[in-house]
Amino acid sequence: MNVLTENFSLYGKGFLGTVELTVYASLLALVLGFVMASCRVSPVGSFRALGTAWVTVLRNTPLTLLFFAVLLGLPRFGLVLPFQVFAVLALGCYTSAFICEALRSGINTVPLGQGEAARSLGMTFGQTLSTVVLPQAFRSVIPPVGSTLIALAKNSAIAGAFSVTELLGTYKTLNELGYSVIWSFVWIALGYLIITLTISALFHALEKRWGVAR
Repeated sequence: MNVLTENFSLYGKGFLGTVELTVYASLLALVLGFVMASCRVSPVGSFRALGTAWVTVLRNTPLTLLFFAVLLGLPRFGLVLPFQVFAVLALGCYTSAFICEALRSGINTVPLGQGEAARSLGMTFGQTLSTVVLPQAFRSVIPPVGSTLIALAKNSAIAGAFSVTELLGTYKTLNELGYSVIWSFVWIALGYLIITLTISALFHALEKRWGVAR
């Protein structure tokens, strides 16, 4: 217990760092995922190609390699930002590919007649997608999107290897101070458990309210 009580501020700083990474990267992933899902189902061929390329490249690229590319590669092209911002970009872009596919699968569950009926009323593609298709698709994608964001929270641990303040990185300091590695990781694991259970509870509430009854 003394590992936690004597280093509570260190754990707290790491915990808040992980929460910030998770929140900001999740928002970026949801926005990019929505945009790319729209491209994937777009009637415009170039948009579909863009969405397909985005998903194919990011889903088949190791996240650690993407961190190296963003945090160490972008500064070489003159883009200098705090490492935390780079970490958010890497996590958000990587996760957006999985969010995109979850949304696309939800869109595919909506009967084609819904879109055809909307177009027969003179709605544009954007209007059909935003007012007819997505509201119905949203109900079926709550569980997979929640699971993807839980994975994002755990993937944020990679950022600690790139000088970004987050929960897993606290073990380095604790190890240097001579604390038990086992108990250090026990409290770190508890911190991640709190974050993932919070996300799970949030999406469980959303699913209970808006999810598709099975």
